[in-house]
Amino acid sequence: MKKKARRSQETHTNSVQEECCALCRCSDDDPAMFGEKVTLKEHKLSVHYFCLLTSCGVYQRGEEDEGIFGFLVEDIKQEARRSARLTCFGCKKKGACVGCNVRSCRKMVHFPCGRKQMFVSQFTGLFPSYCPDHSPSQSLCTGLDISLPRSCSICLDSIDPVLSYSILKCPSCHTSWFHRDCVQRQAHSAGLFFFRCTLCNNKENFQEEMLRMGIYIPERDASWELEANAYAELLEVYKRCDALTCLCNNGCTHSAKSGWFEVIRCRLCGSRGTHRKCSGLKLDTKDWACTDCTQATDGKASLVRSPQGGPRRSLLSKRHRPSVHSSISCKRPSLPERSGSPEELLQSLVPQLHPPSVQVEVIGDQALSAGLDLVRRADFDPTQTLSVRFKDIDQTPLPNNLWDSDTAKEYFLKLLMQQIQECVVFEGPDGSKNLALDSEALREDLYFDVGCLLALSLVHGGPPVGFFSRALYQCLFNYPANRPLNVTHMTPDTHFTHQVTKITEAESLEELKEVMAVSWEYLELAGCNRPISSLKEREALVEDLVSFTIITRMQLPLQRFREGLQTLGVFDQVQLFPSVFCGVFCEAGDHLTAQKIGQLFTINFSEQEEKLKRETPVVTFWRHFLLECEVGRSSISLQDLLRFATGSAKQQAVSAVSSPSISFLHPLTPSPLGFKEGRGVDWRDEGLFPQSEPESKHLLLPVTSSYQAFKSSMEQAISHHVHLLPSDG
Repeated sequence: MKKKARRSQETHTNSVQEECCALCRCSDDDPAMFGEKVTLKEHKLSVHYFCLLTSCGVYQRGEEDEGIFGFLVEDIKQEARRSARLTCFGCKKKGACVGCNVRSCRKMVHFPCGRKQMFVSQFTGLFPSYCPDHSPSQSLCTGLDISLPRSCSICLDSIDPVLSYSILKCPSCHTSWFHRDCVQRQAHSAGLFFFRCTLCNNKENFQEEMLRMGIYIPERDASWELEANAYAELLEVYKRCDALTCLCNNGCTHSAKSGWFEVIRCRLCGSRGTHRKCSGLKLDTKDWACTDCTQATDGKASLVRSPQGGPRRSLLSKRHRPSVHSSISCKRPSLPERSGSPEELLQSLVPQLHPPSVQVEVIGDQALSAGLDLVRRADFDPTQTLSVRFKDIDQTPLPNNLWDSDTAKEYFLKLLMQQIQECVVFEGPDGSKNLALDSEALREDLYFDVGCLLALSLVHGGPPVGFFSRALYQCLFNYPANRPLNVTHMTPDTHFTHQVTKITEAESLEELKEVMAVSWEYLELAGCNRPISSLKEREALVEDLVSFTIITRMQLPLQRFREGLQTLGVFDQVQLFPSVFCGVFCEAGDHLTAQKIGQLFTINFSEQEEKLKRETPVVTFWRHFLLECEVGRSSISLQDLLRFATGSAKQQAVSAVSSPSISFLHPLTPSPLGFKEGRGVDWRDEGLFPQSEPESKHLLLPVTSSYQAFKSSMEQAISHHVHLLPSDG
């Protein structure tokens, strides 16, 4: 019996040891305070996530799915053996693995003891920890006439208004004070995307300060967003009659589809209802306000404006510091996709727009300049509707009968998208642009302004962006998720790309070292000037160089560009449905080219020899005109030309119906010069324009004597047809 009791006691002891953290020897399981506690039964090992992050001698040497969050099991056991010789400053027991980051300080603690001993562990960078003598602190902002708070702005319990380890404050409003434990639990619940000050709602400065003061901010969505069916009750419609005397024979919960006993909900609160008969309403009454709402509005419920029509503050914060993101690698759960096209998803943002309209004056075709002037106004409000007016170079307004408001806005947004693609913040081939690093654009905050204009254009019904590279879309919206970039994603024909390509193509170790020696300045700048002992290490080197070139050195432009795209909620909407919007921002696989359109049309020549001689050079004019449209040397695009000729701007839709054709339009009247020997009739070039028959996909090209006359004729007719440029008539 004694042996059985002893064996049972040993089993219980081993079980308790397995439940204790291998680093801090504590069995507590509080994810907000100690991080997630992970147990590997096959290795008889348990450990807190925060203990792993803050321990001095263990690093993430594996992939995310190896060991525990990338910490290998053998490394954890080695750290436990190392720390077993060190005494904790707090509990005086062995196993201290968290040390003060100041070299001259020898204080070591267990992570839970560190919290009791007021150690500050920063969950960013190299995850340093500091003892009370060397830890960062906050101070009161002098010169502000504010009253000190008496309660925690999170839990609302009383608080001593003295800044200390356990009492923190917001760096922006200085009026929001809270307990350290309260703000840590709030951060654990809200996550990186919703964690902000409870009073002033500041996010960027607040997160940066909380990271500095040792608050862990998980890089994930809020806990309430991850709960399945968390908002199911919000989809339920209130269907109950709350009249003092319900006249319905089927009871107050009955609601007919129409008629006297249909339940009408209060249009202000939506949480009260009545049958029409029970409240003495008319049979066609649809708007009704309950007693509580009527009393709250002094009997003038009809004067209460809906949230969409009320006064709004600007959604932009033009000049604020970049937001701080947690450097902890933690995959954000993918949100469920919902059915709906990009147009439908963008349409859900349109109700934010409201009158009055803001006037945009465009001089000539300078749409980008007009757009920048708009968003840089001190009183700019992105929720206002746009009213566009074009002026010619002499500042004279164009005739109103040629420009209705919708046409002018459509043309403005189209020009704006074309000119944004060619501005200095982008680089790379047409249709596949990356962000370019431009110091002047950074000084002028052009990245923010361009992002804002793109968001405005999409919500106001402008054309798709269509010119982002897949790499730029991935950097902005992490789609496809967690996929590494490679050298093919870099901008072609740049100095950095050539250097990385040479490193990639090196066939031997000696050749690789020679290339690295030539590119030492670039490697030094990227922090990759390290010794290479085999070709196997080249892959990691190239990956680091690509990441530095596309992401690290572009952090500020990317951040400002994201913040510009936040206008009207566009960035958040795209981030929720990145696969749906990929085609809106990135070029579609079927890109129109001059060659494709040239092959699309069948040319029908005349049988008469005299006409055939005049038509042959026009075919050359036609092909040259297509090339100029493709490279941007014409005022119209290939899409405009295809729409004019066939009624559709998409090649697939055109080729799927029938093969479009071309014939020629000859002038009918000779010039006053009459006949000349050897030349026949000298025809006029003026007044001859192309014609189209979209139903039969047929295009008639004007027969002219020069390319300039042909180009001018084509541009005037097509531009007027698609409402691009006004007619002189």
